[in-house]
Amino acid sequence: MSDASSAHKQYTREDLAGLRAAVTRIVRETPVTDLHTHLYAPPFGELLLYGFDELLTYHYLIAEVLRATRMDAAAYWALSKREQANLIWKELFLKRSPYSEACRGVVTVLNALGLDLSSRDAEAYRAHFNDVEPSAHIDRVMQVANLSSVVMTNDPFDAIERPVWEGGYAGDPRFHAALRIDPLLNDWKGIYPRLQGWGYEVEPLLGAKSIAEVRRFLLDTIRRMKALYMAVSLPPEFRYPADSMRAKLIVDCVAPVAAEAGIPFAMMIGVKRSVNPALRLAGDGVGLSDVGSVERLCAAFPNNKFMVTMLARENQHELTVTARKFPNLFLFGCWWFLNNPSLIEEMTRMRLELLGTSVVPQHSDARVLEQVIYKWDHSRTILAKVLADKYADLALAGWTVAEDEIQRDVSGLLGENFWAFLK
Repeated sequence: MSDASSAHKQYTREDLAGLRAAVTRIVRETPVTDLHTHLYAPPFGELLLYGFDELLTYHYLIAEVLRATRMDAAAYWALSKREQANLIWKELFLKRSPYSEACRGVVTVLNALGLDLSSRDAEAYRAHFNDVEPSAHIDRVMQVANLSSVVMTNDPFDAIERPVWEGGYAGDPRFHAALRIDPLLNDWKGIYPRLQGWGYEVEPLLGAKSIAEVRRFLLDTIRRMKALYMAVSLPPEFRYPADSMRAKLIVDCVAPVAAEAGIPFAMMIGVKRSVNPALRLAGDGVGLSDVGSVERLCAAFPNNKFMVTMLARENQHELTVTARKFPNLFLFGCWWFLNNPSLIEEMTRMRLELLGTSVVPQHSDARVLEQVIYKWDHSRTILAKVLADKYADLALAGWTVAEDEIQRDVSGLLGENFWAFLK
C-alpha cells in the first residue's frame, strides 16, 4: 500500500486489529520534541553526560543500590565513578534481575545501541562509549530515540554554563534552551549579591528599583538564550498567594517578564530536597502539593501561560481537573518518581479522558544522553496502548477513525501541542 493510500485509510469496528496496529506504528514513527531534559549541547563540555558509567551512576540507581546492599553512603561516595558503576552493575544487574524501571532502562539502551546483552560484560559496554565523538553520538542517539529536538535546562547561575552563554554560544538546532530560575526564586539572599556583581542594581529588599533590575536580568537572559520558557522546581509547601520573597518575585518579576517575552512559566512542584542528605542528589523525596496555588496563579494572570507538572501521584486528578478550567494551563509529562510504566499509563489515560488531545503526555527529564532512548521507547509503548484503546472505543461507538487523523493527534501529543502552546 502506498503512503498516500495508507494516510487516507479508515478503520471501523470491523477492523480493530488493523486500527491498533496503525496506532502503534504511527506512535513509533512520529518524531518527538522532548520538552524537558537536563541534556546539553557539546559546547557545554562536562555538563553533557553520556556513556556507560554515567548511565550506571544515575541517581535513581544510586538510591536503589544503597537500599539493596545497605552499603554506607560515605563508602559509596569514596569510590571512583568507574568503581561505583561496577558496583551497581554487579549488585543490580548480575546478582539481581534488573526489572526496576531504572535498571530496565539501561538494558533497553544497551540493546537499542546493538550491544550484546548475553555477554553481560561491563568492560565491553564501557569500551563501546569510550571513543565516540559527542556530536556524532548525539545524532545517533536522537535517531535511535526518534527525537527531532530536545529542550535543555539552563541555569544562568551555574559556573560552568554561564561562560558558554557569555562567550557567544551560537546554538545547536538539536537543543533548545529553557531558563531555569530555581536559585533566583528559592535563594534570593544568596543570589542577589551575584546579580550585583553582574551589574544589576538589586538590593536585599525587593523595592521598585530591584524589581526593575530583576526584570532586566530575566529579559537579558531570555534573549541571550532564546529560551522557550522559564522554569522552576518548587517544594510541596509552595503556596500562592503568600507573604514570601518567592511569591513576590513571581508576581512582580517572573509573571510580567513572561508576559512581555511571550513565553510560559513552567512550574515543577512537589520535590522535597535532601530527605536523606547522605545520598546527595539521590536523597530527594516527594510530597503532596497545593493545586489551589496553581488555580489562583492561572486566575490571577489570565494573559500568562503556565506549564505545570507535579511530582505526587495524589495531585494528578485535581491538577488535571484544574487544567480543564484554565486554557492558560498546560500539563506535561510524568515527572521523576512518576516515570514508571504503571503510573505513566494511569496518568496518560486520565489526562486523555479529561483533556482530550490538549496535553503533552511525556518528557524524558533525561540527565544522561542515552536515557532518551529508553524513556521514549517505554513511553511510546504505553502511549500506543492507551491511544489504541481510545480509538477502539471510538470505533465501537460507531466513529470511523481515519489514519491521517491519528497521525494529526499523535504529532500533537509528541510535540506539536507544545509548539502551539508557545505561540
